[in-house]
Amino acid sequence: MRTDPRRAARRLVAIVLACALAGGCGYSLTGNTLPAHIRTVAVPVFVNRTQEPGVENFITRAVAEAFTTISGLKVVDPAGADAILEGEIVGYALQPLSYNQAANVREYRLVVTVNLRFKDTTSGEMLLDEKGVQEKSDFSSAENVSNSIARAETALRQAATDIGRAIVTLAITRF
Repeated sequence: MRTDPRRAARRLVAIVLACALAGGCGYSLTGNTLPAHIRTVAVPVFVNRTQEPGVENFITRAVAEAFTTISGLKVVDPAGADAILEGEIVGYALQPLSYNQAANVREYRLVVTVNLRFKDTTSGEMLLDEKGVQEKSDFSSAENVSNSIARAETALRQAATDIGRAIVTLAITRF
């Protein structure tokens, strides 16, 4: 199912705005478009199709936490879940955005591309089936982090929360 590029752009803007409004203020989305019987969700570990080791653990944990904080759904094992969100990470890019006078990176952008499938386990209805969903997060580099592996892990830790929130917002609002 291909989506109209304009619709995808509107969806991305809505996600970014929702994350900006929801971030850090205890706001939760109520009255979402999910069926009323969905009170629990399973989030199995995302499949990692990138060369970046461990990225699936950070993203999966962030998505599970975002389900609890944003939607109020309880995260459970797949056997007892009303819905299940499966993800596949197909892209990971850490891009430098700015440098200091010594040519060290001051700011990064992490871009993660995922394929998502969100299914109602009771009815079998596919609530969301999106491929190539890109989420990004910008962050400042840690001054005391000197090697690229530690920088990438720092980036992922900082960005995973934003990315998890955006994925959950997309899954529960279904624009």
